[in-house]
Amino acid sequence: MIDLLVIGAGSAGCAIAARASENPNLNVLLVEAGPDYARIEDTPFDLVNSHNNSYRKHDWGFQYEPTRERQQPFPRGRVVGGSSSVNTTIALRGVPEDYNEWAELGNTEWCWEKVLPAFNRLERDLDFGDTDYHGDAGPISIRRYPYEELQLQHQAFLTAAQDLGYPDCPDQNDPNGWGSGPQPMNKLGRLRISCAIGYLAPARARPNLTIQPESFVRRLIIENNQCIGAEIETSEGVERILAKTTVLSAGAIMSPAILMHSGLGPKAQLESLGIAVIQDIPGVGQNLCDHPAVSVVMKVKDGINIDFDSPLIQTILRYTAEGSEKRNDLQIEQLSFVGQNDGTPKMGIAAVLEYQYGRGELTLTSADPHVAPKIDNRFCEDERDLSRLVGCFRDTLTFAHQSPLSDMTTGIQFPDLKRGDSDEALGQLCRKFSGSGYHPCGTVKMGNDALAVVDQFGRAHKVDNLVVADASIMPFVPRANTNLTAIMIGEKIGEWIRTRPADYGL
Repeated sequence: MIDLLVIGAGSAGCAIAARASENPNLNVLLVEAGPDYARIEDTPFDLVNSHNNSYRKHDWGFQYEPTRERQQPFPRGRVVGGSSSVNTTIALRGVPEDYNEWAELGNTEWCWEKVLPAFNRLERDLDFGDTDYHGDAGPISIRRYPYEELQLQHQAFLTAAQDLGYPDCPDQNDPNGWGSGPQPMNKLGRLRISCAIGYLAPARARPNLTIQPESFVRRLIIENNQCIGAEIETSEGVERILAKTTVLSAGAIMSPAILMHSGLGPKAQLESLGIAVIQDIPGVGQNLCDHPAVSVVMKVKDGINIDFDSPLIQTILRYTAEGSEKRNDLQIEQLSFVGQNDGTPKMGIAAVLEYQYGRGELTLTSADPHVAPKIDNRFCEDERDLSRLVGCFRDTLTFAHQSPLSDMTTGIQFPDLKRGDSDEALGQLCRKFSGSGYHPCGTVKMGNDALAVVDQFGRAHKVDNLVVADASIMPFVPRANTNLTAIMIGEKIGEWIRTRPADYGL
């Protein structure tokens, strides 16, 4: 029997395995459904290439419903490194209020004052590492594009933002900052600094850490209300891996799915699929949070170069909706290009809602663990979300009409403004076309209310020796791309396991 079984080598799982294995007395096994590329020189280009996401080659193949009766692909990384190996490498933290609000919900260990050291510990900030709210020696390298490295459209975006009255914000991770500036990104040149590279590369030599790829987790093994390991499927068949403590870090989609396939979830749903109920846990799969977004698309003029091999994103504007109580609840992002390189060059500007009130849900559709769950986001059904996204979209249209951005285009292709630009018209558009920022979280949330599944230390309320630690335990989505927050969760819980193993049954 091993000491610690970590299921899922994603952003949080890699951090947990690396930190926990710093304790030489703990034997750690990290299992991952996807492949493992132990050396950078053996890593496929789609995982190296931080200029754009890897959408298909290392993907789970999920579909989701952003709004009613509409399905789209939902990329999630199926590889050691998880979605940190396939994402856009945006390294935003959110605002202190996010984490203080988590604390107000009963998770006092997650207030800003207590998460900041973990954020600092995980990063090697190459631009602002000398400030007290940044780190300069962590495993994840972070830098920002200097102005001369920005694509022309990103330079134009920053000029437009200044002309529209937004302040410059050179460090978007300044706790008090807002305005326009370069994105902080965990990339060096073209190389994506994933958690597989940042965390696992230096940890692989440890004799007490084993990484087992191509291992699909069918279910957890629960006996006498205690998790004793997991049932794993490999090319050689199905095996049982026994562990003193199991950490589920499979992400906001697969962590709740694995729990439900293990008999831990909403009783009526499990019974309807013929899954034996071990514990009725209503909150599993509920509380799905994300960032709804909708983009303005513009055709560019002849002679304007749109390079589909350039970085997709380099800049950002963070600001607060008119009348909102939630600071920095909106983002506008310039996109270097949109669509395919089919001879019609286009670029876009994305309007993104960062503080979401509405909630979706994740449900099983089959007792077969290989069948993907149903992901129902229900974007813009909450009027507070709809009104603020409409306002953000209207601001994005203003950018599209603002020189020097407008000087690069022949006009707006989407939306068709001939159909109207009233709040009602834009609201209908947002209800129909909002899509995910690919930041799902909240589906196994921590806390002590009726829908909470784990406590603030990640320990399951109703099953012993089971820990959940990934984006699924966030009470709600922070006002930022979620990768850095997921790593921070792994940092905190990994450190707790390393330094206080008895609290985790070790």
